[in-house]
Amino acid sequence: MLLIQIHNLPFHYFEFVKPIESILSAQNVSYESLHYKKVSEYSIYDAEKIIICGTSLKDNAFLNDVSYFQWIKQYNGSILGICGGMHLIGLTYNESLIKQQEIGLHSITYKKEFFKEHGRKEVYELHNLCLKPKVFTILAESEKCVQVIKHPQKPIYGVLFHPEVRNKNIIASFIT
Repeated sequence: MLLIQIHNLPFHYFEFVKPIESILSAQNVSYESLHYKKVSEYSIYDAEKIIICGTSLKDNAFLNDVSYFQWIKQYNGSILGICGGMHLIGLTYNESLIKQQEIGLHSITYKKEFFKEHGRKEVYELHNLCLKPKVFTILAESEKCVQVIKHPQKPIYGVLFHPEVRNKNIIASFIT
């Protein structure tokens, strides 16, 4: 398992990465946690599954570094992109982002089952941008944004909300 960090500020590790590491540890999953600029081709293709973590509202420097993520198109394992990770997945497939802020608890509606989630759920949001997918299948939406996507052929998923804060079962389902 590879956990890719996109944050640029050290304290963001404790908010966006450490909770995911705790879920992985509780499930006895071995993992390597790396900042995206330190990820090697070996670490990517050696991983069976990859989670691309999110970051804070004002930490969008990773959006200037989409070239670091071109491996997503060739990768054959499963990927879960959270918030900024979802943005990066979409951008590698030439999807577009729009400005739309959602902060706090919001309701989303699943159109299709996603890692045992379905119906209407409350999730924790912390974002300024939303993906406008053309390539990806939309699995869930809020009133304002697409919340969950899946690549049409590959096991590549994106969630706009933060399941490491609320809905931790999604991460547990992804890793099993």
